[in-house]
Amino acid sequence: MDKNYAGASNLNTLGFHGSYRPQDVTFLLNIDDIEPTPLAEKEYLIQSGKKHYSQMISVEHPPSKEQMRHFQYAFEQGAERLAADVQKIGNSLLSRFKNQPIILVSLVRAGVPLGVLLKHYIEKNQQCVHYGISIIRDRGIDFAALHAIIDQHGAENIVFVDGWTGKGAICRELTQNLADYPALFDPGWDIPRLVTLADLGGYSWLSASCEDWLIPFGILGSVISGLISRTILKDHIDFELAKKNCYEPKNWHSCLVYKHLAEYDISTDFIDKILNIIGQNPSTDLAHWNNHIRLTQQKICLDTIAWISDTYSIKNINRIKPSIAEATRAVLRRVPEKILIRDSSNPHVQLLLHFAKEQNIPVDILGPKLGPYHAVTLIKKVEKK
Repeated sequence: MDKNYAGASNLNTLGFHGSYRPQDVTFLLNIDDIEPTPLAEKEYLIQSGKKHYSQMISVEHPPSKEQMRHFQYAFEQGAERLAADVQKIGNSLLSRFKNQPIILVSLVRAGVPLGVLLKHYIEKNQQCVHYGISIIRDRGIDFAALHAIIDQHGAENIVFVDGWTGKGAICRELTQNLADYPALFDPGWDIPRLVTLADLGGYSWLSASCEDWLIPFGILGSVISGLISRTILKDHIDFELAKKNCYEPKNWHSCLVYKHLAEYDISTDFIDKILNIIGQNPSTDLAHWNNHIRLTQQKICLDTIAWISDTYSIKNINRIKPSIAEATRAVLRRVPEKILIRDSSNPHVQLLLHFAKEQNIPVDILGPKLGPYHAVTLIKKVEKK
């Protein structure tokens, strides 16, 4: 067996797969069990600086019937687009890495469903391995897990996968973290090889589009991501040691596995349905993407975030959660103050409007002022206790 793929087998044993199949993804994470923090308390601790968001997690509830109804709508409207976009990205990767193994490293959680789809699509043509690792804003990538991958496969064929970009915070984190790893950058690019479905922020090395659309897996949590939580940062992890090529599993970031949501899990069913659509509608299209497109989009994004920040007197832009997917997740996981909508008649924002009505969240309809975004959630500023 090729050394790289013997290594993949080894990491398969060290990692786990959540509710996905072993051939779908290997998560290089530790499974943890921490007490949930109530939403209001979590918000206070985050904004007061007493705790980082990655040190806490709230209970994830089963998706409501209304949320699943909107997911079904998103699937009906967006499944064919998703299938086409996966093929565009996959074809572009196959063109870039001709006759070479491709090592997909999904950023947990939002990148995982896209990574699984790309893995299945690519491996029909050439070797492909798929891992899921953690990256945490203001704390960095899981160097211990990344070093484990680089040790087994090298860095030259690694491609990072995320679902979308909003403000580009994760890509900026990735770029800063990996400045000393030139093999993870392509010549002429100042960002690592990061692929997304929708790059609203203008921070991807490769993306299917810059459009804010109702990505089906963007409006659900663990039940479409292998039953795992967003990632958690253990206090004992030695970052400097991890950066120094120490890839012991004990230093990996952590997550929870939500076994109580197993009856609602659609992770593999969703993948199989999209792969079936791909099989019925094969395409050789490539993603239309380059640095000019990216940087033009980035300026639009930065100008829009600056306008929102000024208009709503928001000093900490981490309270601004742009894009339909990010805005939806913020309503579910944080304490929202207001939702900004481009067009209230847009069917893609109806779930957010449902949440707004249900939770009495004010909504501002702003039209073109929202720039590339169809929806933005503003996190409520918590007053000091």
